[in-house]
Amino acid sequence: MIRGWRLVKARHAATAFSGMGARTAGGRWNHPGETVVYVSGTLSLAALELFVHLDQKSRSALDLVAIPVEIPDELISDPPKLPPTWRAQPPPTETKSLGSAWLRSGAACVLRVPSVLIPVENNYVLDPTHPDFTSITICDPEVFSFDPRMWKQS
Repeated sequence: MIRGWRLVKARHAATAFSGMGARTAGGRWNHPGETVVYVSGTLSLAALELFVHLDQKSRSALDLVAIPVEIPDELISDPPKLPPTWRAQPPPTETKSLGSAWLRSGAACVLRVPSVLIPVENNYVLDPTHPDFTSITICDPEVFSFDPRMWKQS
């Protein structure tokens, strides 16, 4: 069993596993129009993944929750060999296409991928439309906040 974490604004807690955010915007491992949910392997990684996307304005209005999930090992697949550009910014078409191929195959409910920020740690791409998605336990949200020292200017 893998414990994962999804960190979201509290007002989005009820829809945090709908996949609509990634469907609308796309992500590193999916094209826009594809319904997936991203979770991290640790709460600290989930926090870091969110932190790098925050701008000055959004930092002051954060009301976050951390949602733990329990993923059975047998639901997880690993990607084929990653393209050499997998860490590029913005996310390259190759990684989006890799995730799209996994999603279309329907072979597994969860795709394990390395974090761009910390490549030895994992993120997980979940397919909320997969029949096995109901085997993932979504736990109660927990209040989360960043330490104020993270915002200090040097």
